[in-house]
Amino acid sequence: MANWKGQSRGTPLGYQIFILLIKYAGIRSAYFLLYFVSFYFVFFGNSKPQKFYFQKIHQRNGWTSFWSRYRNNFRFGQVLIDKVAALSGNASQFTFDFDGESHLREMTNGGFMIGGHMGNWEIAGELLKRLDTKVNILMYENERQQIKHLLEEVETEKTMKIITIQEDMSHVLAIKAAIDQNEIVVIHGDRYTEGAPSIPANFMGKKALFPYGPFYLAARFNKPISFAFAFKESAKHYHFYATPLKIYPRIKNLSDRKLVSAMVLHDYIAQLELMVKKYPEQWFNFYEFWEEEKNNQNA
Repeated sequence: MANWKGQSRGTPLGYQIFILLIKYAGIRSAYFLLYFVSFYFVFFGNSKPQKFYFQKIHQRNGWTSFWSRYRNNFRFGQVLIDKVAALSGNASQFTFDFDGESHLREMTNGGFMIGGHMGNWEIAGELLKRLDTKVNILMYENERQQIKHLLEEVETEKTMKIITIQEDMSHVLAIKAAIDQNEIVVIHGDRYTEGAPSIPANFMGKKALFPYGPFYLAARFNKPISFAFAFKESAKHYHFYATPLKIYPRIKNLSDRKLVSAMVLHDYIAQLELMVKKYPEQWFNFYEFWEEEKNNQNA
């Protein structure tokens, strides 16, 4: 079974190749390389999660499923390239549509944006730079360290501060400090690590486990919450979405903690499903996510 281990797809060598191409040959040359890299992952990568996702969730079979997997890999590669371009100060070449920017501007006393491993958060930094507050993104150490040094070499302007998830839970103090300073904290809510507390829920018609931590952390501070995503719609154009702010009931005891966390998750799943249906090839969870596919792996 291929559970998620707290780090994202992609290797330092892959990032280095794209960094060099962008620097010396331009972003379109990097896109061109993706035509071949994407085929490699379709034929030689771990394609079982993608097959389940497109065949069982989106009901695509045969060549339709094959090309969906190809486009999923291609979009993921484009997003990585765009990420490098944005961090290296070249985000101005992209254009944007912003749905819900006014909601985030209402977050004047701090709050949470819950997103997912969809689209491109670094590109969303173009919008976040326009907000009159600092933005922090919560991230697993493995995700950060895997490409940290390579991206730091090209990064010219920090648009978001990283808060690393720690085993000793010290990241909660960092979140509290950010919230106390009326800053925004970004959390992704669509990846569950084996052994961590989870919440079972129905997602896209099938049972899945969602992480408990992001929804509890977002709820415990009794601050406004918005669900936000940024998607690539063409070679140089992105679309950012943010939902109206919502403050959930204050947590007073253990029972409230579970109930309110489940309420946040319920609303998150409703928005996540809308985005997955609208941009099916930009959800980048390349591991066994649903209970049915995990059971099939064990059979």
